Amino acid sequence: MPLRRPFTSLFRPQRGPDQSILAEHRGLVETIDRRKLLRGTLSLGALTMLTGCNISDRDAVQTVLRAVSGFNDGVQALLFDPNKLAPTYAASQVVKPPRFNAYYEIEDLKPVDIGGWNLELSGLIADKRPWSLERIYALPEQEEIIKHICVEGWDYIGQWSGPNLRDFLTRVGADLSARYVVFHGNDDYMESIDMPSALHPQTILATRYAGEPITDPFGFPLRLRTAVKLGFKNPKWIRAIEVTNSYSPGFWEKQGFNWFSGL
Repeated sequence: MPLRRPFTSLFRPQRGPDQSILAEHRGLVETIDRRKLLRGTLSLGALTMLTGCNISDRDAVQTVLRAVSGFNDGVQALLFDPNKLAPTYAASQVVKPPRFNAYYEIEDLKPVDIGGWNLELSGLIADKRPWSLERIYALPEQEEIIKHICVEGWDYIGQWSGPNLRDFLTRVGADLSARYVVFHGNDDYMESIDMPSALHPQTILATRYAGEPITDPFGFPLRLRTAVKLGFKNPKWIRAIEVTNSYSPGFWEKQGFNWFSGL
């Protein structure tokens, strides 16, 4: 019986991919594969753990999901490279003004009373004296044109400038071996990040946007801007900074979001 020749698709390229291209980007391909494997492992692990649960038992399911989320945070922390820089962009790509985002509508924003404002410091910090806005403005500024990426799926390129957070923490004698840096906002929003992310070269205390002081709708007078975290990890209207080894879930972690939330 004669063998049938395999059907050749009209859409199949005549030649395969250039192997030199694959070799050039092998590191990126391997990184993507590792991330897919980790995500798949986490998903499979979550399903496996849930097989012993009664899904109508909400507390049991939530306990399992919190455990998986915690494990995911640990994996992200292990993969995080504190020296790897995030992509930066041209000033011509900057969105003006920046996009407003908060856990409430812009109509509910309460302006900061700058007359009585000081940045309060607490926790594992040697010099806890409060900082006036004038003192913060007098510090050397660092500019970052980076992408703000929201967990909801939208993003924009912003131009932020202000003191480098690592330099500021060093200046006030913070314990740089502590686990968390916590930010308290004037709107009662609280969020924390891991110390390695706080010390990342592209993490700043932003006071300006596109060269102008940040205005009320966008975090006046001080907000965190880090290139290595999702948007909700960048609190605005900061009134206090705390360095600690104790973990407290922020607003979105209480809603079920991952704490580490790295990019």
